[in-house]
Amino acid sequence: MIDYRVDGDGIAVVTWNVPGSPVNTLNDAATTAYVAAVDKALADPAVKGIVVTSAKSDFIAGADINDFLADRSVAGLEAGSRAINRVFRRLETAGKPMVAAINGTALGGGLELALACHYRIAADSPKTRIGLPEVTLGILPGAGGTQRLPRLIGVRAAVPLLVEGTRLPVADALKLGILHAVVPAAELLHKAKAWILAGGKAEQPWDRKGFRVPGGNPGDPGVQEFLSVVIAKVHERTAGNYPAPINILSCVYEGMSSPIEVGTDIESRYFGVTAATVQAENLIRSGFLALNDARKLKRRPAGVPKAEFRKVGVLGAGLMGSGIAYACAKAGLDTVLLDREPAMAERGKVHSDKLLTREVERGKLDAAGREATLARITPTVDYAALTGCDIVIEAVFEQRDIKAEATHRTAEATGPDILFASNTSTLPISGLAEHWPRPDNFIGLHFFSPVHRMALVEVIRGRQTSETCLAQALDFVARIGKTPVVVNDSRGFFTSRVFATYFEEGMALLAEGVNPALIENAGRQTGMPLGPLAVADEVALDLVHKIIVQTRADLGPSYTPPVSAPVIELFVEKLGRVGKKAGKGFYDYADGQRRLWPGLAEHFPRAARQPDVGSVKRRLLHIQSVEAARCLAEGVVESTTDADVASLLGWGFPAWAGGVLSYVDTIGVDRFVAECEALAASVGPRYAPPDILKRLVGTGTQLRAAGR
Repeated sequence: MIDYRVDGDGIAVVTWNVPGSPVNTLNDAATTAYVAAVDKALADPAVKGIVVTSAKSDFIAGADINDFLADRSVAGLEAGSRAINRVFRRLETAGKPMVAAINGTALGGGLELALACHYRIAADSPKTRIGLPEVTLGILPGAGGTQRLPRLIGVRAAVPLLVEGTRLPVADALKLGILHAVVPAAELLHKAKAWILAGGKAEQPWDRKGFRVPGGNPGDPGVQEFLSVVIAKVHERTAGNYPAPINILSCVYEGMSSPIEVGTDIESRYFGVTAATVQAENLIRSGFLALNDARKLKRRPAGVPKAEFRKVGVLGAGLMGSGIAYACAKAGLDTVLLDREPAMAERGKVHSDKLLTREVERGKLDAAGREATLARITPTVDYAALTGCDIVIEAVFEQRDIKAEATHRTAEATGPDILFASNTSTLPISGLAEHWPRPDNFIGLHFFSPVHRMALVEVIRGRQTSETCLAQALDFVARIGKTPVVVNDSRGFFTSRVFATYFEEGMALLAEGVNPALIENAGRQTGMPLGPLAVADEVALDLVHKIIVQTRADLGPSYTPPVSAPVIELFVEKLGRVGKKAGKGFYDYADGQRRLWPGLAEHFPRAARQPDVGSVKRRLLHIQSVEAARCLAEGVVESTTDADVASLLGWGFPAWAGGVLSYVDTIGVDRFVAECEALAASVGPRYAPPDILKRLVGTGTQLRAAGR
């Protein structure tokens, strides 16, 4: 766990090597062993100094996240923080020089351990990242990070890193003064030892007589003004949904004017309060652990050999098809991009050219890399070019006959044994699979726009999709660097069906006479990326209209129109305002600006009595969660975790809530059901909670504990 050796020069090398883990974490056992090793070196008069390093490819990744879920009490969390703070403080004042030889990424508690050393030297690697990203998990640094970092580099430099959770390359960390040196990896230990042998002092800057925080203390007028601006920006960005950033600022403000021992006690107090919040639990459970499980393909069927992919076919060179082709080529796969006209196929490749050129301009890619990626994309109109593909992804126009033709022609060119996937966002996969010779080898891969930014792929299993097909599809999604969530076939699947309720409810509120500015502001204040009317414009109202028309034709007498249907029909059929792509929808788009269309007042007169913002926020979030609960009850999603991951990555459901079904537990099942029943009585049956929720009322059981 901790390797200890003393070399001939009297340098003790303490090497972190946590067994059974790909990374070192600050779990209780490893921390105890580390302290024992350092104490051994401190007690040995032959030891001149201590070098701390790692046997893993990275230094120390931070605390063991599972520890935060084991003890949720404020007192327990505060005590844990206070204990590690006292240990680090004792070691940095023990009188022997300590060097952190950072061989790879050092994050969170790993960097805090390094900050408690007297000298920090890192191996020069483009992959290494240095930072305190705790805020992204809804917590704050609890091992001295909020106190040592500002004392080291100043409040102005440290605060943005703390409240944004920035992960710095080593060159940037060196420039800021977090690191003392960056050296070739082969020289790391030699240079670390050399600093000690050259007379490196066992003294921190903040322990020197007359120390002042670089750039001034929080009480200084200039720093005070800076913090006031940051506080305002944090409130604007988080809408009060995330306590961690504000509590970090409180740690800095209160702690920097005190001795460091007092500052770390203040930090521990805020750590306990912050880490015990439901927001922290949600961000850790859903935003970290569940996302990691999805990326590691925990839902992959066992016993199926891993599939290898070399060549991919993409049918349709529109926005989605060209985006998928770009993702495949970026992942190193030869990609055939097919469309009906040569110009269309070429235009799809131009899309990749623009994205790659932008990466070159930003210094993220060199010219040779750009050319190599572009060379992997072959635009064509000839289905014969699909020969040799391991998988073909259909992304043609959202009409059954067009998709059927593309499917038949692909089978003729490739044979039926390759993996065939449809990128449809609404049409049931089982029906589309009828046009492929082997429906067991047909699956849905629903990408999200813009593909180059969106991490999620919704993997839709049809009625006849085999376990082998599902496993291979998951292998493919992972191969191109995306995160899969598996759902079962149904109309709209999971993401489209649930996400649509958000902007549909926005239109329902508009039709009721609610001020559109109130609707949009409430949407953003929930933590959604955009207000519901802006989202509808982004999706495109004519596309939503086509889906309504297609669904009505498919379902016949059993069709129930969405609450938004009259508004959509007005905008598409009578007003010709179809959304952002046309420059006009609920908003007017001109000169790079977006402004609510003044004509909304004419078509939707405002009610004399307006709801409060809290009730609008409640409707916009509750409607998504109650629909997601129906999907869980119907087996469209098989677990609350899958639903949460899909909502976080697919449409940006507020992370503070943990996802669309964790939101039910965040509110409390009893309260959520009662509020939905009240809304069903006053607004409409779309809010009626399903039995899967009503059965939990009064039991004290959370949905995620009861859900599959």
